[in-house]
Amino acid sequence: MIRVTLPAHLRQLAHCEKEVQVEAEATQRAVLDALEARYPVLRGTIRDTGTGRRRAFVRFFACEEDVSHDEPDAPLPEAVATGREPFMVIGAMAGG
Repeated sequence: MIRVTLPAHLRQLAHCEKEVQVEAEATQRAVLDALEARYPVLRGTIRDTGTGRRRAFVRFFACEEDVSHDEPDAPLPEAVATGREPFMVIGAMAGG
């Protein structure tokens, strides 16, 4: 089971808790596919539905490292795969 934390606006949209669990392989693509399957209302909010690419103001963190620019099929750290650490979806902020 992979633990996933979501930002407040996505939790409110999906009517879920801050942290949810999904059964998936430990890759960004698999985790997000499982998340969108469980919460269909999130389709298109985290990734573009046409290209599957991450939205501009969304970031992914695993084990306190930004994995937003990693390949979608790259393996996530073992701590995330085993459920010790969450895969975090963060709403990025713009500005300076």
